[in-house]
Amino acid sequence: MQPAPPSLSARCGAEVLGTFILVLFGCGSVHVAVLTGDLGLGQVAMVWGIAIMLAAYCVGGISGAHINPAMTLALAAWGRFAWRDVPGYIGAQLAGTILAAAALYGLFHPMLDEKENIRSVSRGQPGSEITAMCYGEYYPNPGKFAGGAGRYDPHEHAFHYTLVTQPMAFLAEFLGTAILALMVFALTDARNPAAPQARLAPVFIGLTVAILISVIAPLTQACFNPARDFGPRLVAYFTGWGDIAIPGPNGSGFFTVYILAPIAGAVAGGGLYTSVLRPCLPVAVEESKTT
Repeated sequence: MQPAPPSLSARCGAEVLGTFILVLFGCGSVHVAVLTGDLGLGQVAMVWGIAIMLAAYCVGGISGAHINPAMTLALAAWGRFAWRDVPGYIGAQLAGTILAAAALYGLFHPMLDEKENIRSVSRGQPGSEITAMCYGEYYPNPGKFAGGAGRYDPHEHAFHYTLVTQPMAFLAEFLGTAILALMVFALTDARNPAAPQARLAPVFIGLTVAILISVIAPLTQACFNPARDFGPRLVAYFTGWGDIAIPGPNGSGFFTVYILAPIAGAVAGGGLYTSVLRPCLPVAVEESKTT
């Protein structure tokens, strides 16, 4: 007799905890990189990857560890998750990211103040993206302006903004999330004989995220997760960054690049696996008898 599956409330609670772990460690590493310079891009990428592994091993047995609205929607779109449970999961994921971002602000706000004083920027004014980027994300990545002890140069930053346009940023987030979803679908498919054994899928999913961040973060900070961006961005909005957080210096760009692009990319990546790759896999004997 099969054990009863966890209730929706239990699964949603697990998603809150999973996204809390993800953002606490992931955005926490961004805080350390921006505020102290003690972590480089590769190290931040690995922290994000490990955070995903830990979250998946912690709550995956309860909720499946979606920890990403784009992944939840992609799984539902391709028949691997019930649509009726989507709103609960997305609400839980957003709640987890907000709680983690609030905790990080409570821990780091004196250092955030110090960084803004060193760089001579006022929170909520142009230039304060260099600290707001610890929460929401920006394109191009403004991290290069956080270092040093000199005064922030708005003219140099204005030129920097021209390097990555909104269509380029949309494409980067779409492509990154499509690859991530493709790997998630492949690595968690019991029918795929090449999928990792002994519950190692979270390791390879985490490594996928680390690789993607290493390549795409200089462009868009590498989001791939609407809750990861919007929850912390909301915290930043209410803790002094205001319009720099929402809508941000790129206007509607935060919505198209960090919410729409990951959702579209995840659905596309899941579709590529489900419609193109999976039909090419060998059919198990048990499965062939039932079709």
